[in-house]
Amino acid sequence: METDHRIIVGDSREMSEVDDNSVELVVTSPPYPMIEMWDDLFGRLNDDIREHINRGDGQTAFESMHDELDAVWNEVSRVLVDGGIACVNVGDATRKVDDSFRVYQNHSRVINAFEQLGFEPLPELLWRKPVNSAAKFMGSGMLPPNAYVTLEHEYILVFRNGKSQRQFEPSSERRYSSAYFWEERNRWFSDVWEDVRGELQGLDQGEARDRSGAFPFEIPYRLTCMYSIYGDTVLDPFWGTGTTSLAAMVASRDSIGYEIENDFTQIFDNRVQNATEFSKNVIHQRLEAHRDFVEQKIESGDDFKYDAANYDFLVTTKQEKPLQFYAVRDVDETEEGYRVTHEAVDGNQFAIDRKPQTGQAASLSDF
Repeated sequence: METDHRIIVGDSREMSEVDDNSVELVVTSPPYPMIEMWDDLFGRLNDDIREHINRGDGQTAFESMHDELDAVWNEVSRVLVDGGIACVNVGDATRKVDDSFRVYQNHSRVINAFEQLGFEPLPELLWRKPVNSAAKFMGSGMLPPNAYVTLEHEYILVFRNGKSQRQFEPSSERRYSSAYFWEERNRWFSDVWEDVRGELQGLDQGEARDRSGAFPFEIPYRLTCMYSIYGDTVLDPFWGTGTTSLAAMVASRDSIGYEIENDFTQIFDNRVQNATEFSKNVIHQRLEAHRDFVEQKIESGDDFKYDAANYDFLVTTKQEKPLQFYAVRDVDETEEGYRVTHEAVDGNQFAIDRKPQTGQAASLSDF
């Protein structure tokens, strides 16, 4: 299997390089309006935003920032197939503007924008992010009533393009081989992800450190496995350091990333050098986690009805039987990005060493 990963340095408010109805999944985390670290970016997109903030008009600045994001969502609507899924990771903002402290509900504003474009909102997810405990409480501290709740979660908003689900041929091989484990389904499709944590990104490219938000690998990887199949294309219009493309590589899907900052492509060049080992480690952990799950269930007296077709373990449901993992074998640079060759992982490939490879994280939530 081969996958292609295009990286386009440009403004995603006009994604002219992407054809209509050519993307099956969008996974992205845009700059959050009214978070100060993004003021400069939004100001470069629209000079009026700086003026709104300088004169203390927070609500107008908030709407103007979202107007710029709306142009991207309009392009997402154009390129996404009917029934395709868009996943938007976004957090609300708390900010004091002109002596008024309030919350700016970014997630609600994004939902409204997608609904106006004809998307159907699906159940959303929450995940908790790390908070600096020394600055956790705002307001009057221990004295009521003027302290404020600290925002310790972000939203993953999920939308379907149109009212109908994607259709597949009966017993589609590429769909059934893309299956996930029963226990993964129970964990991934829970509305609160307590096992995912934000991460500080080690960026060495000068100012790039200040222009990147934390986007844990586990989030786009899970979403890619949940809402796409082999052969699909995953788009990230706010590509950043390329975590969505890395997740698509590891999940054996094609990807397209739009990034307005050219510096970030150099960061991704470094990240992708370890894609082969990283991919094998991710698959290793999923297989070992499932083997542990099976062992625990058998010890507790539970029975399994099905054998996996491609692996030496039992599975809970008939839908899991054909699942097949593909690991990254080779990564070749192309004019537009990267072409990745994947190899099928057989049932005994990771059976000898049951520990994560040296230098890799101990669990997916750490990636």
